[in-house]
Formats: sequence, structure tokens, C-alpha cells
Amino acid sequence: MQLTLSINQFIKKLLFKFDWEGLAQHILSVITQLVLLTIVLLLINWIGKKIIKHIFKSDFKLSKNPISQNKMDTIYTIVLNIFKYVLLFFWIYAILSAIGIPVGTLIAGAGIFSLAIGLGAQGFVSDMVNGFFILLEQQISVGDYININGIEGTVTYVGIRTTQLKSVDGTLNFIPNRNITVVSNLSRNDMRALVEIPVSSNSPFDTIKDVIEHVDKELDLKALKITQKPSILGFSNLNDGTIVIQVIAFTKHGEQFQVKNILMKKYLTALTSAGIELPK
Repeated sequence: MQLTLSINQFIKKLLFKFDWEGLAQHILSVITQLVLLTIVLLLINWIGKKIIKHIFKSDFKLSKNPISQNKMDTIYTIVLNIFKYVLLFFWIYAILSAIGIPVGTLIAGAGIFSLAIGLGAQGFVSDMVNGFFILLEQQISVGDYININGIEGTVTYVGIRTTQLKSVDGTLNFIPNRNITVVSNLSRNDMRALVEIPVSSNSPFDTIKDVIEHVDKELDLKALKITQKPSILGFSNLNDGTIVIQVIAFTKHGEQFQVKNILMKKYLTALTSAGIELPK
């Protein structure tokens, strides 16, 4: 009974003597600081993005040595990324300081925690370093069609940590920069369009050759974006034993698939019109 009374008296003293008003004012002050800080940083973020966009969309285009659009888009995304991470760092630092956590002392005295964080950050640092060299060596740019680790697609974003590839089926792949070892860039040089026309062993090959060459003469190379006109490469066998005549052409990057389909359609139509039977 006496113990219960002592506890009740202690609670009453705590409730009445504790400076609840001061605590409320402190909490309100911290919340106000955080709200104002967030508003200021959001304003800086908005203004900063506007300035960066203006610089990349206007100043670089007016320079004496204009940068290619793909490279400019890549640098633009990198700069935006760095700007975002810098603001995020200051926002977290300011929040911890406003709450009353001595960030500097905490970092200096973290000891084993600092070591653990350092080890955990190795991957992040590797991403940054590899991403920097990818950009510096101009290995890839936004808009390039590339192959990384068996993943093929169009580069939509090159960031500090990851590179994003959009596959043909629409899949968006996020690849950490540290995992990028070999980059096969399919957008830098003219690409090959290989057309394989199935024929029979008793087909009139001279007639087929004449038909193909006639079709080639009628092609609008500029409209099809063909950089090297088609030529007959020779004969080959498919896995099922079918004999094919191979016709090769070179196109601007990204156009090889469309050119291959167009040429195949034109060749087959012309051969059928010439009365030449092709294996089905």
C-alpha cells in the first residue's frame, strides 16, 4: 500500500513539475525548422533544375563546338543525379542537426560503425567510379542501342549508380554500373542487314541473281537509310538443311531490322512474279 502511494506521488510530481510547455515549444520549433528547411530545399531543387536545363538546352547548343544530342542528354542526367544526391545529403544532415543529433561527433566516434558503413559503401563508390569512366570514355549515351551482360536494349538513363536499358518488349532493366564490364554498342557504326532467301537445289540460280540485282537497282537507298547497297554474299545452309542465298547490306544503326524485312519482302515478291518457285 505504501509502495503504491509512493509511486503515485512520484508520478504526480513528474506530471506537475515537468516542463511540458517547454517540451511542446521545442517540438514545435523543430517541426517548424524542418518544414522551412524542406520548403527551402524544394525551392533550391526547382530553381537548380531550371538552371541546369537552361544551360544544357541553350548554352551548349550555341557553343562553337556543339555536343551531340545523345551525349548531351547523358551528361544532363548525370548532372541532375549529382545535384539530387547533394541536396539529399544536406537535407538529411540538417534534419539530424535540428533534432539535436551531433552528426559530426557521431561520425567521428562511430568506430566500427564507420568501418561497416565504409565497407557497405564500396559498391556505391564502385558504381560512381565506373559510371564516371563510362561517361568519360563515351562508351554509351542516352538513346544508344547496346548489349550489356546479355541484356539488349536502348539506353534511357545513365546515372551515378545505375544505367537503365529499355528492351524491345518494353522491359526496363536497371544495371548497377559496377556490373558493366563489356559494353557492345550497336549504335556507333553502320549495321549489317543479312537477308537469307530459301532456294531449292534445282532452282535457276542465274535467274534468281538477275532478279535480286534488278530489285537492288530499284531501291531508294537514301530513304531506306542504306549506307552500302545490297550485294549477294553467297550460299549457306540453315540448321534444318535448307539452302539459302545470302544478301548483305549495311544501314544506319537501328535501321537494320526494318531494312532486312523490306528487302526480304521485295525479293520474295519479285521472285514469285518471275515464276520462280521457292521452298516453303
